[in-house]
Amino acid sequence: MKKIVSAFLISSFLLNTTVIAAPVFEGHAEYTDQYKQDQQDLFTGEIEHLERKDIINMTVSQVLDGSINMEGDEFFAEVTNEVYGDKGVIIPKGTIAHGKITQSGDPKRMGRSAWLELAFDYLVTPDGREIPIEGKMSTRLHPAVETTKIIAQDVGYTVAGGAVGGLLALNWLGLEAAIASQGYTLAGGAAVGGVIGLGMALMRKGNEVLIAPGDEIRVKINTSVPLPVYKDTALKQHELFYPGLDINISNIEHEEDPFGELNTITVTLMISNMSDKGFSGLDMALVNDYNKVFRPSIFGDTKLMFMHLNPGDKKIGQISFAVDNINRSFWLTFFDRRSGAAVAKISLDNAYRNVSEKTKKKNLKKRKHKTNYKKEEDVLDEI
Repeated sequence: MKKIVSAFLISSFLLNTTVIAAPVFEGHAEYTDQYKQDQQDLFTGEIEHLERKDIINMTVSQVLDGSINMEGDEFFAEVTNEVYGDKGVIIPKGTIAHGKITQSGDPKRMGRSAWLELAFDYLVTPDGREIPIEGKMSTRLHPAVETTKIIAQDVGYTVAGGAVGGLLALNWLGLEAAIASQGYTLAGGAAVGGVIGLGMALMRKGNEVLIAPGDEIRVKINTSVPLPVYKDTALKQHELFYPGLDINISNIEHEEDPFGELNTITVTLMISNMSDKGFSGLDMALVNDYNKVFRPSIFGDTKLMFMHLNPGDKKIGQISFAVDNINRSFWLTFFDRRSGAAVAKISLDNAYRNVSEKTKKKNLKKRKHKTNYKKEEDVLDEI
């Protein structure tokens, strides 16, 4: 009897083991099939190379302050422009880069500014691939350029000092003395002022360096890396449409506000409202990928901002939005006036692919011009 019971228990155990083990194999097969399908959905099947000559535009995710950060500190940056090969996009916007501060220099006398050198060793794409790279970026000026810049600033200090010295001589000795001495009092005052100005230039220290989120850095690639080409459909951002509300974005410009900050996005669009809802310009906003909402700016074309878009209306014009970081992803969003819920979301990234190359080059030039990485003096530091 014991033998029969033992045989029964052993056979039951083996049967259960077999039943439990089967789904493991099936799950592995399903994962492999899904992975292959994902690859087909994302990529064209062609291979391009990230070349040594390529430049990748990025923005850092945290502040890099030359007076605080040290060599060896790690940080992350985000790719702000799609990188193209001959056959399409090989690195999408939003790709994360891992970086490290490799060298740094303190501000010196004679106006020599601080500097940081950054190195990048790998990228993580939005689809989860890790790509080894070798990239570098430095805020350090070429010695010849820095010397020219310092000389120009020092001449400015000396001229300013001379002007101040001449005015002091005129105030202390009077106009009569200047006439009687045939101008020698002014010349002497200017000479003394010039010496003082030159002394200020020699003693003057350069600026600390600061790279903040929103500042765009340009990273030079030092290796050649083979990469698959993305399909256009794989890179499109999700959008939300409302029946009858047709929104077409034809142009996107990056602009400075009246205070010189490059923080304004101006959108040219055509709106056709054949829906059952009415909208106004104040029902529109830009929403970024962190769900932060930016309403229309008064520093721009306000025609669409104060419009009323009733069912059956069509409007064409521009509208501007002041944002905190011009390099993030944004959606032009229409809100229901009563509920406050978003009823339509149009991706600016999707629309930007159809913007003219002339506008893209103009925007890129403005963003390059902004990046001097100079740390402004904090009034609180003086207290």
